[in-house]
Amino acid sequence: MQFREFYNAVLHTTIADDELLPYPVSRVAFSKGDIITRYDEVEKAVYFLNSGILEMTIKSYMTEKVIDFFFSGDMFTSLTSFLTQCPSDVQIKALTGCETEMITRHDLDKAYAKSPEANKLGRILTEYAYIKKAQREKDFLSKTAEERYAAMFTTHAQYLSQIPVNKIAKYLGIHPESLSRIRKKINS
Repeated sequence: MQFREFYNAVLHTTIADDELLPYPVSRVAFSKGDIITRYDEVEKAVYFLNSGILEMTIKSYMTEKVIDFFFSGDMFTSLTSFLTQCPSDVQIKALTGCETEMITRHDLDKAYAKSPEANKLGRILTEYAYIKKAQREKDFLSKTAEERYAAMFTTHAQYLSQIPVNKIAKYLGIHPESLSRIRKKINS
């Protein structure tokens, strides 16, 4: 899926050419291991992931924790940094080769000033990000690691084999050995 298709699906429009979008969209490729947004860097763009897998991490007092994964068809950015223009407390890194489409903050702000559709999409995506974050917090408080993994397996099974086990374990807040036991139990 490309950003224009995503835009049309979310807003129920039929824009047939990228030139007709309210902001310019640039295609950007990242190789496995590339860092898209670094810690302490001010986020200057929002991205749409055409293909690939990304991780978002945060520094903990003892280690780095995986707080989210992004897959094909997802919008991503260091949202707090993007909105406040303060240094990012998260890092976004490519776990595989990735094809993205990027909209700069400058271009997005210009579109917000003149396009009701751009504003509507921004509101919808911000609401979605909040709901996703709130659901993750609720899941951590109310579900076991096995239940969280099972949900992840149900929604993103096609990607899990491409993500290192230690990263999935960090995302679930457990040790890799515990994840191995959970995977063995689910697969038997």
